[in-house]
Amino acid sequence: MDPDSPSIQLIGLGAMALVFAALAAVELVVPRRRLRHGRGRRWATNLGLFALDTALVRVAVPLLMVGTAQLAEVRGWGLFNQFDLPFWLELLLALFALDLALFFQHWATHRVPLLWRLHQVHHADPDFDVTTAARFHPIEIGLSMLYKMAVVAVLGPAALAVFVFEVVFNAATLFVHANLSLPPPLDRLARFVIVTPDMHRIHHSTLQRETNSNYGTMLSGWDRLFRTYRARAREGQDGLTIGLAEYQDARPLALGWSLLLPFRHRAKLADQAKGPQSR
Repeated sequence: MDPDSPSIQLIGLGAMALVFAALAAVELVVPRRRLRHGRGRRWATNLGLFALDTALVRVAVPLLMVGTAQLAEVRGWGLFNQFDLPFWLELLLALFALDLALFFQHWATHRVPLLWRLHQVHHADPDFDVTTAARFHPIEIGLSMLYKMAVVAVLGPAALAVFVFEVVFNAATLFVHANLSLPPPLDRLARFVIVTPDMHRIHHSTLQRETNSNYGTMLSGWDRLFRTYRARAREGQDGLTIGLAEYQDARPLALGWSLLLPFRHRAKLADQAKGPQSR
């Protein structure tokens, strides 16, 4: 598998575009919550950040995750390359291991002050829908890709397994940020295995104890295992306030403001070293 192959790139982007379009359509017909701001400016900013992120990663990080997996196989790097495992088992183990690695990465972005400066751009979104999944600062995306490449080099999974993980993880990221809700009985059942939108929406609360919970993206078991799982928001799904407490206005809707956010209010952010706003 050639990571630079146009067909491979098209498959990945096409899958993401289809999932995005499907979720956006469902949001439009049966939204879980009424948005406080219009889609136009907010979507332009969120998708503008995604375009900048994609351009930065493609230019600054030539190998990406699949390319790193290929290099690891050639050089004999990584745990999986020390064993002759059947592909189905290697794929399963890779999905679990990579999802766990990204769980810890997400946890760190709320605990390390420098990382939180960048990650707050994601949480500053005053609404919550499928485009929130695209709202990340380019510097955070660049650092995230370097981290993921390092994890792939240490694990050494097959390139195809990494590609499958990327497609599934990206689809899950879009799904958990969607402005929709599963029927309550199905949501309760699904949470035993996967993260649902209602579960992840709590993570975007302005309340610190709620924001510092539900870090998972694909598998919900990590939050249960590490005791960061929160089943319900204090004010319920309808009363939940999304975003950061001090930015409950239209400022996060601007692309320039969002790009400069990590460099604002240095002293104030230093006092928030353990995470977002508390009440």
